[in-house]
Amino acid sequence: MADIEAMLGLAKKRDAAAFGGLVRVHQSMVFSAAFHFFRNPAWAEEIAQEVFLDLYRSIGAIASTEHLKAWLLRSTVCRCIDLSRKRTYSSEVPLEASLTGATTLAVRDVFAADWLRTEVAALPEGQRAVLILRYQEELDPTDIADLLKIPLNTVKSRLHRALETLRGRFKIASAKTVKEGV
Repeated sequence: MADIEAMLGLAKKRDAAAFGGLVRVHQSMVFSAAFHFFRNPAWAEEIAQEVFLDLYRSIGAIASTEHLKAWLLRSTVCRCIDLSRKRTYSSEVPLEASLTGATTLAVRDVFAADWLRTEVAALPEGQRAVLILRYQEELDPTDIADLLKIPLNTVKSRLHRALETLRGRFKIASAKTVKEGV
């Protein structure tokens, strides 16, 4: 943490090596958040590049390492929401990539994992963002509220609605599978 604080101080003085160090430390977090939002590596990479370009322009406003992490996540989520409104997208994940990644599912059922990714991608933007920040980035609801600058109850209701939607869709898919005898 002290190293990151030192890099932040130097990056504020426009030290390119220190800024590069900050990018290396945080690039997987930014890419992961964008990738889990879209399931499209090209779009996640594009968003990550834009977020770090914005960080370079705004580095003087970053007060601490905690502020830096919050700023990066907020910027990533906002860019994901903006991009999803501009484009229609499709998931482009090779089978091998679906089995590995930042977090792996306890269940090794590729079809169930693929189904879940598809269903999460179909959620409304606000619900999807909160769900990803809660379960992928492992943020507490209060941290998500602070990050997105929305009331805590809004975070809780979006999370609740997202989980209820997924549960309902799972019940329908399970019933359909049982009915078809699969």
